[in-house]
Amino acid sequence: MIQDIYPHQFSNKFINSAEIKGNDYVFHFKESNLLLKQTGSEFEIPCLKDLNGAKPKNIFLFTLNNINCFLIWDCPPLDGPIFNYQEINFFRTIPQKEIAWASIVAIQLKNWYEQNRFCGKCGTKTIVKEDERAITCNDCHTTVYPKISPAIIVAILCKNKILLASGVNFRSNFYSLVAGYADIGESLEDTVAREVKEEVGLDVRNIRYYKSQPWPFSGSMMIGYIAEADDTQPVRIDPKEISDAAWFTRDNLPNYPTTISIAGEMIGKFKKGEL
Repeated sequence: MIQDIYPHQFSNKFINSAEIKGNDYVFHFKESNLLLKQTGSEFEIPCLKDLNGAKPKNIFLFTLNNINCFLIWDCPPLDGPIFNYQEINFFRTIPQKEIAWASIVAIQLKNWYEQNRFCGKCGTKTIVKEDERAITCNDCHTTVYPKISPAIIVAILCKNKILLASGVNFRSNFYSLVAGYADIGESLEDTVAREVKEEVGLDVRNIRYYKSQPWPFSGSMMIGYIAEADDTQPVRIDPKEISDAAWFTRDNLPNYPTTISIAGEMIGKFKKGEL
Protein backbone atom coordinates (compact mmCIF):
# COMPACT_ATOMS: atom_id res chain seq x y z
CA MET A 1 0.00 0.00 0.00
CA ILE A 2 1.08 3.58 -0.48
CA GLN A 3 2.40 4.01 3.07
CA ASP A 4 4.68 0.97 2.68
CA ILE A 5 7.86 2.79 1.58
CA TYR A 6 10.61 0.56 3.02
CA PRO A 7 13.62 0.96 2.94
CA HIS A 8 12.73 4.66 3.14
CA GLN A 9 11.81 5.96 6.57
CA PHE A 10 8.88 8.22 7.47
CA SER A 11 8.32 9.55 10.99
CA ASN A 12 5.43 11.77 12.08
CA LYS A 13 7.10 12.51 15.44
CA PHE A 14 6.70 16.21 16.17
CA ILE A 15 10.02 17.98 16.74
CA ASN A 16 9.66 20.83 19.20
CA SER A 17 10.89 24.18 17.80
CA ALA A 18 12.63 22.60 14.80
CA GLU A 19 14.55 25.25 12.85
CA ILE A 20 14.59 24.97 9.08
CA LYS A 21 18.04 24.50 7.48
CA GLY A 22 19.43 24.43 3.98
CA ASN A 23 19.15 20.69 3.31
CA ASP A 24 15.66 20.36 4.80
CA TYR A 25 12.79 19.52 2.45
CA VAL A 26 10.14 22.15 1.75
CA PHE A 27 6.55 21.47 0.67
CA HIS A 28 4.80 24.36 -1.07
CA PHE A 29 1.30 24.06 -2.52
CA LYS A 30 -0.73 26.17 -4.89
CA GLU A 31 -4.17 24.83 -4.03
CA SER A 32 -3.73 21.09 -4.74
CA ASN A 33 -0.55 21.47 -6.80
CA LEU A 34 2.82 20.69 -5.22
CA LEU A 35 6.15 22.27 -6.15
CA LEU A 36 8.65 19.59 -7.20
CA LYS A 37 11.97 19.30 -9.00
CA GLN A 38 11.77 17.07 -12.05
CA THR A 39 14.45 15.52 -14.24
CA GLY A 40 12.90 13.26 -16.87
CA SER A 41 10.56 10.92 -15.01
CA GLU A 42 12.38 11.41 -11.68
CA PHE A 43 11.05 13.78 -9.03
CA GLU A 44 12.69 15.41 -6.03
CA ILE A 45 11.31 17.43 -3.15
CA PRO A 46 12.95 20.88 -3.14
CA CYS A 47 15.22 21.88 -0.27
CA LEU A 48 15.42 25.23 1.47
CA LYS A 49 18.73 25.92 -0.29
CA ASP A 50 16.88 25.78 -3.64
CA LEU A 51 14.89 28.92 -2.74
CA ASN A 52 17.53 31.48 -3.77
CA GLY A 53 18.37 32.48 -0.22
CA ALA A 54 14.76 33.02 0.86
CA LYS A 55 13.57 31.77 4.24
CA PRO A 56 9.76 31.85 4.08
CA LYS A 57 7.33 31.35 6.95
CA ASN A 58 7.36 27.64 7.72
CA ILE A 59 5.83 24.92 9.89
CA PHE A 60 7.50 21.62 10.75
CA LEU A 61 5.67 18.62 9.26
CA PHE A 62 7.56 15.33 9.75
CA THR A 63 10.82 13.64 8.77
CA LEU A 64 11.57 11.65 5.64
CA ASN A 65 14.75 9.55 5.65
CA ASN A 66 15.75 11.48 8.81
CA ILE A 67 15.52 14.82 6.97
CA ASN A 68 13.21 17.44 8.45
CA CYS A 69 10.29 18.45 6.23
CA PHE A 70 8.55 21.83 6.43
CA LEU A 71 5.42 23.37 4.98
CA ILE A 72 6.09 26.82 3.52
CA TRP A 73 3.30 29.27 2.77
CA ASP A 74 5.10 31.49 0.25
CA CYS A 75 7.72 30.64 -2.32
CA PRO A 76 9.96 33.01 -4.31
CA PRO A 77 10.20 32.70 -8.10
CA LEU A 78 12.52 29.83 -8.99
CA ASP A 79 14.78 29.70 -12.03
CA GLY A 80 15.10 26.80 -14.39
CA PRO A 81 12.83 24.26 -16.06
CA ILE A 82 13.34 21.63 -13.36
CA PHE A 83 10.86 23.35 -11.01
CA ASN A 84 7.18 22.79 -11.69
CA TYR A 85 3.91 22.23 -9.91
CA GLN A 86 2.37 18.77 -10.06
CA GLU A 87 -1.31 18.15 -9.35
CA ILE A 88 -1.36 16.04 -6.20
CA ASN A 89 -2.90 13.03 -7.95
CA PHE A 90 0.59 12.41 -9.34
CA PHE A 91 0.98 10.20 -6.24
CA ARG A 92 -0.90 7.42 -8.06
CA THR A 93 1.74 6.97 -10.77
CA ILE A 94 5.03 8.40 -9.46
CA PRO A 95 7.71 5.69 -9.20
CA GLN A 96 9.13 7.14 -5.96
CA LYS A 97 6.63 5.93 -3.37
CA GLU A 98 8.34 7.79 -0.55
CA ILE A 99 7.67 11.12 -2.30
CA ALA A 100 4.08 10.12 -3.03
CA TRP A 101 3.41 9.24 0.60
CA ALA A 102 5.12 12.31 2.07
CA SER A 103 3.29 14.57 -0.38
CA ILE A 104 -0.21 13.41 0.50
CA VAL A 105 0.49 13.56 4.24
CA ALA A 106 1.81 17.09 3.70
CA ILE A 107 -1.36 18.21 1.93
CA GLN A 108 -3.49 16.72 4.71
CA LEU A 109 -1.61 18.82 7.25
CA LYS A 110 -1.69 21.88 4.98
CA ASN A 111 -5.47 21.63 4.70
CA TRP A 112 -5.79 21.17 8.46
CA TYR A 113 -3.78 24.31 9.20
CA GLU A 114 -5.80 26.32 6.65
CA GLN A 115 -9.14 25.11 8.00
CA ASN A 116 -8.29 26.09 11.57
CA ARG A 117 -6.98 29.64 11.19
CA PHE A 118 -9.84 30.81 13.41
CA CYS A 119 -11.25 29.22 16.54
CA GLY A 120 -14.38 27.18 15.86
CA LYS A 121 -15.72 28.04 19.32
CA CYS A 122 -15.22 31.81 19.65
CA GLY A 123 -13.96 32.94 16.24
CA THR A 124 -10.64 34.35 17.46
CA LYS A 125 -7.57 33.95 15.26
CA THR A 126 -5.66 30.85 16.36
CA ILE A 127 -1.95 30.25 16.86
CA VAL A 128 0.17 27.21 16.13
CA LYS A 129 1.56 25.56 19.26
CA GLU A 130 5.32 25.12 19.41
CA ASP A 131 5.49 22.11 21.73
CA GLU A 132 3.10 19.73 19.91
CA ARG A 133 1.20 19.31 16.64
CA ALA A 134 -1.79 21.39 17.67
CA ILE A 135 -3.56 24.71 17.13
CA THR A 136 -4.83 26.75 20.06
CA CYS A 137 -6.95 29.80 20.85
CA ASN A 138 -5.53 32.23 23.39
CA ASP A 139 -8.97 33.66 24.19
CA CYS A 140 -11.05 30.59 25.07
CA HIS A 141 -8.11 28.15 25.33
CA THR A 142 -9.61 25.66 22.89
CA THR A 143 -6.96 23.32 21.46
CA VAL A 144 -7.44 21.49 18.17
CA TYR A 145 -5.53 18.42 16.99
CA PRO A 146 -5.59 16.85 13.51
CA LYS A 147 -8.88 15.00 13.06
CA ILE A 148 -8.81 11.38 11.91
CA SER A 149 -12.12 9.93 10.69
CA PRO A 150 -12.56 6.15 11.05
CA ALA A 151 -14.03 4.43 8.01
CA ILE A 152 -14.57 0.76 7.26
CA ILE A 153 -13.89 -1.01 3.98
CA VAL A 154 -15.07 -4.57 3.60
CA ALA A 155 -14.46 -7.54 1.31
CA ILE A 156 -17.78 -9.43 1.18
CA LEU A 157 -17.20 -13.06 0.25
CA CYS A 158 -19.33 -16.07 -0.66
CA LYS A 159 -17.45 -19.25 -1.52
CA ASN A 160 -15.27 -18.29 -4.51
CA LYS A 161 -16.99 -14.96 -5.19
CA ILE A 162 -16.55 -11.38 -4.01
CA LEU A 163 -19.15 -8.60 -3.99
CA LEU A 164 -17.85 -5.46 -5.71
CA ALA A 165 -19.63 -2.15 -6.21
CA SER A 166 -19.25 0.71 -8.66
CA GLY A 167 -19.74 4.15 -7.12
CA VAL A 168 -21.85 6.75 -8.87
CA ASN A 169 -18.70 8.79 -9.56
CA PHE A 170 -16.56 5.87 -10.75
CA ARG A 171 -15.47 5.56 -14.35
CA SER A 172 -17.11 2.89 -16.49
CA ASN A 173 -16.40 -0.75 -15.55
CA PHE A 174 -14.49 0.22 -12.40
CA TYR A 175 -15.43 -1.47 -9.12
CA SER A 176 -14.21 -1.53 -5.55
CA LEU A 177 -15.20 -2.67 -2.06
CA VAL A 178 -18.08 -1.32 0.00
CA ALA A 179 -16.86 1.40 2.37
CA GLY A 180 -18.26 4.06 4.67
CA TYR A 181 -17.66 6.21 7.72
CA ALA A 182 -18.38 5.12 11.27
CA ASP A 183 -21.25 7.04 12.87
CA ILE A 184 -21.54 8.43 16.39
CA GLY A 185 -21.97 5.71 19.03
CA GLU A 186 -21.29 2.92 16.54
CA SER A 187 -18.74 0.13 16.74
CA LEU A 188 -16.71 -0.62 13.62
CA GLU A 189 -18.39 -4.01 13.28
CA ASP A 190 -21.78 -2.31 13.45
CA THR A 191 -20.58 0.11 10.76
CA VAL A 192 -19.70 -2.82 8.50
CA ALA A 193 -23.16 -4.36 8.87
CA ARG A 194 -24.96 -1.03 8.40
CA GLU A 195 -22.95 0.19 5.40
CA VAL A 196 -23.29 -3.13 3.55
CA LYS A 197 -27.04 -3.20 4.22
CA GLU A 198 -27.49 0.43 3.13
CA GLU A 199 -25.34 0.30 0.01
CA VAL A 200 -26.02 -3.16 -1.43
CA GLY A 201 -28.87 -4.56 0.66
CA LEU A 202 -27.06 -7.60 2.07
CA ASP A 203 -26.88 -9.05 5.56
CA VAL A 204 -23.34 -10.11 6.48
CA ARG A 205 -21.90 -12.42 9.12
CA ASN A 206 -18.52 -13.57 10.45
CA ILE A 207 -17.11 -10.05 10.35
CA ARG A 208 -13.35 -10.08 11.03
CA TYR A 209 -10.53 -7.56 10.96
CA TYR A 210 -8.01 -7.46 8.08
CA LYS A 211 -5.68 -4.44 8.51
CA SER A 212 -5.81 -0.65 8.35
CA GLN A 213 -4.54 2.13 6.11
CA PRO A 214 -4.29 5.87 6.73
CA TRP A 215 -5.78 7.80 3.80
CA PRO A 216 -4.65 11.44 4.03
CA PHE A 217 -6.90 12.93 1.32
CA SER A 218 -10.04 12.50 3.40
CA GLY A 219 -8.30 12.51 6.78
CA SER A 220 -9.50 8.93 7.16
CA MET A 221 -8.27 5.78 8.78
CA MET A 222 -9.51 3.00 6.50
CA ILE A 223 -10.13 -0.10 8.61
CA GLY A 224 -10.35 -3.24 6.53
CA TYR A 225 -12.69 -6.12 7.25
CA ILE A 226 -13.66 -9.41 5.68
CA ALA A 227 -17.26 -10.61 5.96
CA GLU A 228 -19.44 -13.32 4.49
CA ALA A 229 -22.87 -13.12 2.88
CA ASP A 230 -25.33 -15.52 1.31
CA ASP A 231 -25.34 -14.88 -2.45
CA THR A 232 -28.99 -15.95 -2.68
CA GLN A 233 -29.90 -12.60 -1.12
CA PRO A 234 -30.98 -10.01 -3.70
CA VAL A 235 -28.47 -7.20 -4.27
CA ARG A 236 -30.32 -3.90 -3.78
CA ILE A 237 -28.15 -0.86 -4.39
CA ASP A 238 -28.56 2.61 -2.96
CA PRO A 239 -28.72 4.66 -6.19
CA LYS A 240 -27.44 7.79 -4.42
CA GLU A 241 -24.15 6.01 -3.69
CA ILE A 242 -23.87 3.01 -6.00
CA SER A 243 -24.46 2.65 -9.75
CA ASP A 244 -23.97 -1.13 -9.83
CA ALA A 245 -22.96 -4.03 -7.58
CA ALA A 246 -22.48 -7.70 -8.40
CA TRP A 247 -20.73 -10.93 -7.44
CA PHE A 248 -17.48 -11.70 -9.30
CA THR A 249 -15.29 -14.79 -9.44
CA ARG A 250 -11.48 -14.73 -9.28
CA ASP A 251 -11.12 -15.24 -13.03
CA ASN A 252 -13.73 -12.66 -14.00
CA LEU A 253 -12.89 -9.48 -12.08
CA PRO A 254 -13.65 -6.01 -13.46
CA ASN A 255 -11.19 -3.10 -13.28
CA TYR A 256 -10.37 -2.35 -9.64
CA PRO A 257 -7.96 -0.12 -7.62
CA THR A 258 -4.22 -0.68 -7.58
CA THR A 259 -2.38 -1.96 -4.54
CA ILE A 260 -1.57 1.57 -3.37
CA SER A 261 -4.93 1.32 -1.59
CA ILE A 262 -6.22 -1.22 0.91
CA ALA A 263 -9.12 -1.95 -1.47
CA GLY A 264 -6.74 -2.91 -4.27
CA GLU A 265 -4.65 -5.04 -1.95
CA MET A 266 -7.67 -6.95 -0.63
CA ILE A 267 -9.15 -7.55 -4.08
CA GLY A 268 -5.70 -8.63 -5.34
CA LYS A 269 -5.42 -11.14 -2.50
CA PHE A 270 -8.88 -12.48 -3.32
CA LYS A 271 -7.79 -12.96 -6.95
CA LYS A 272 -4.80 -15.00 -5.78
CA GLY A 273 -6.95 -17.08 -3.43
CA GLU A 274 -5.26 -15.54 -0.38
CA LEU A 275 -8.33 -13.91 1.11
